[in-house]
Amino acid sequence: MSNKRKWNEDYIRYGFTCMTEADGTQRPQCILCSTVFANANLQSSRLNEHFNNLHGGTDAGHDLKILTIKRERFDRSGTLSKLDFVPVEKPLLQASYEVALLCAKKKKAHTIAEELVIRCALEMVKIVLGRESEKKLKQIPLSNDIIHSRIHDMSQDVLQQVITDLKASPVRVSIQLDESTDVSFCSQLMAFVRYMKEKEVVEEFLFCIPLETTAKATDVFSLVKEFFLEHEMALNMCGSTCTDRAPVMLGNKSGFATLKLPMWIKRIETGIFANFPSLDEAASAEEELPILSEVKEHLQELIQYFQGYFRLEEGSVAQ
Repeated sequence: MSNKRKWNEDYIRYGFTCMTEADGTQRPQCILCSTVFANANLQSSRLNEHFNNLHGGTDAGHDLKILTIKRERFDRSGTLSKLDFVPVEKPLLQASYEVALLCAKKKKAHTIAEELVIRCALEMVKIVLGRESEKKLKQIPLSNDIIHSRIHDMSQDVLQQVITDLKASPVRVSIQLDESTDVSFCSQLMAFVRYMKEKEVVEEFLFCIPLETTAKATDVFSLVKEFFLEHEMALNMCGSTCTDRAPVMLGNKSGFATLKLPMWIKRIETGIFANFPSLDEAASAEEELPILSEVKEHLQELIQYFQGYFRLEEGSVAQ
């Protein structure tokens, strides 16, 4: 402890306050930019260098009275700013998000912003606009972790917008499913939705979730069901389902679409008409519905159609 430097109240004239760690180490923190320095920098020459080079010193209007008031306000702001968790200026924050969006669109590594983009930008700004603008540009957060979090934040925001629109759709939505394998031979389930928004038909990407175990129809159905339940949406809001010809989607025994048909038949037999709005309205007006038998027969025909379709595709029936 004897080799560590001590805080001096006179350092406030350089725009610094003191933060003390759990082991008693005192570290200077700038109240103007919230930068925290090591204990070795706890000396007037180092603090004065930062104060003059980055903040313009007393020539920028930072006299002792103003700095004292700012320090009191800074110390009362809580622990977040002391731990360097401070709000970023709005233009700098916007620039960080714009760079992250471009990295995502171009499918570049997240490290490219810190290793190439900011370096090129600093060189151009220093040559064209001068060193003062270069110092300002250095404050844009573009580290690897920050770019990752920016992309994640934007994707979650878009997802919440789509989910909000789905819940507000005046008609049932259509969902398109596709199971494919990526470059690392991992199965991915992608979903697209089509719905009504402000009297227009909108089509949006909904999710891409890996199939971690197997790629059976039951796994696909479980993933879709879990996603809808997680976001407080009912499966009966889907009025139609679109898939490709893969057996996992339309198989004659356990395809995703085939799984729904027996479920609908069972619901009709038990008097649950959530998937059939017209029947639901009729059931509330009459006690007996003769049309129920016709609906069940129609669903049975669809099941037979799927079975015949896949026997044809497999070459068991010749035309």
